Amino acid sequence: MSGPSGRAGPVREAGTVRHDSIHATSWELAGLAKVQGDVDVGTVAVKGLLSVGGKVVADRLSLDGTFDSVGPVDVHETLEVDGTTRLGASVRAGSLRSRGTFHTTGPLRVDRGLFVEGLLEAPSVAATLFELTGGAEIPGELVAAGVVRARFRADSRLGEVRAQRVELHGPSTSLVPTLLRTVFGGAAAVHVDRIEAGSVELSAVDVGFVRADAVVLGAGAHVTTVEGTIVRRHPSSRVGPESRSPPPHGLFR
Repeated sequence: MSGPSGRAGPVREAGTVRHDSIHATSWELAGLAKVQGDVDVGTVAVKGLLSVGGKVVADRLSLDGTFDSVGPVDVHETLEVDGTTRLGASVRAGSLRSRGTFHTTGPLRVDRGLFVEGLLEAPSVAATLFELTGGAEIPGELVAAGVVRARFRADSRLGEVRAQRVELHGPSTSLVPTLLRTVFGGAAAVHVDRIEAGSVELSAVDVGFVRADAVVLGAGAHVTTVEGTIVRRHPSSRVGPESRSPPPHGLFR
């Protein structure tokens, strides 16, 4: 029997299942599920693969495996994914924790904390707190009401970053020990177009423009233009335009 919200009682399944749509107070799945239409569930817990052709609305969603969705995803409280997530529209969550690969073609909005261990790909991101260990491709805005903190382990690119405090640390030379990066600039593994914040701390990243009250440039940081006070600067950091000469004949970047 359906309740006032239109959600039926709890559903528990195992193996391979198919649904036209699913509306339930809770849904537990161990296996593979394909839903042609919408998912509207209070609590979703999946171990395996979930593929949704419509939109996803949930209070809480946790998934260990693979999550594919064509429509928008709206999780009011906690969204936790461990594995591979591929989403084809906008994503909104109360809080988000991702381990693995998280890709969305629509904007990502998180009301509270967004925590990533792995790779994050999104056209734009908004959150109260943003923490990442891994890599990111965010060509648009990354906006946080509080702190943006990232420790990059892979080549990454960000568009405009805005927050109260921004801390970005690229891979150290020990993590990218190739000859080409040693010779032609290991700090370029992470590029940010623009940062605006109250305070900024950078190491081993390449940034086009920084505007902040206080700027700390750590080892390997390069900023083309700074508006603000550089309060501390590592000897290996650079400020100003740089020309990148092509590699010698026979070598490729």
